[in-house]
Amino acid sequence: MSEALNRDYQICEEIGRGRFGIVFRCISRSTGDSFAVKSIVKSLVSGDSLEAQCLLTEPKTLHLLSPHPHIIQLHNLYEDETHLHMVIDLCSKQDLHDLIITNGVLSENEARVVFTQLMKAISHCHTYGIVHRDIKPENILFDEGNAIKVADFGSSEVVMEGEMVNGVVGTPYYVPPEVLLGKEYGEKVDVWSAGVVLYIMLTGFPPFYGETVLEIFEAVLRGNLRFSARVFQSASTSVKDLLRRMLCKDVSRRFSAEQVLSKLSELNHVFKS
Repeated sequence: MSEALNRDYQICEEIGRGRFGIVFRCISRSTGDSFAVKSIVKSLVSGDSLEAQCLLTEPKTLHLLSPHPHIIQLHNLYEDETHLHMVIDLCSKQDLHDLIITNGVLSENEARVVFTQLMKAISHCHTYGIVHRDIKPENILFDEGNAIKVADFGSSEVVMEGEMVNGVVGTPYYVPPEVLLGKEYGEKVDVWSAGVVLYIMLTGFPPFYGETVLEIFEAVLRGNLRFSARVFQSASTSVKDLLRRMLCKDVSRRFSAEQVLSKLSELNHVFKS
């Protein structure tokens, strides 16, 4: 561990492990507050690979976006010869995916709370020209007060006004059609992904399903959005309309993050309890 990191924080137990490093709980020596420290092994991420780019992208992006109540905050960054150490918010071990698996689908009222926070985070990103590109339940964490924190900005991209990006990035069920078609795209890719998250919160399964990655991509490209009477029998007309506007193949007609928030604000009772 970095000498500076050990000077400022007491490193505690391991709380997570990934391909490129380990996450520990840590305690600030000056305040006594608890955080997480993500220690990335630099030798595992080298050269001009996508992983190397992600290593450099995430701290810069978090620094630009912090602070925001629904985005994981970067509190400190340390680097030594072998590791990059990111001190970030300490969140519950349970993410949104775990919550759905454990407790089942959310009521519309429960989904409204999570979804509104998610859209506020996405809108904040877009205000700063950041496209997340990997919005999914596994990247939606909860703090000790049960507020959401959007995490994992390794795939994010800075997009200047009027510019577009390209590249197939993201997770199969959540990638929008324009990405799969190899087109240039902008911030509305995050709105599509958030729409998939909303659908899953309400139903427990994705709107575009396949047994293989190829089948998933084919279903996404067809974009045949269905509202099964059995699953959506108690769903409000408003939530189905919102999903149609978010999961719209025509990017020019798809809502922006601000339009989603505006719609939520207008309706106020988009979701039924």
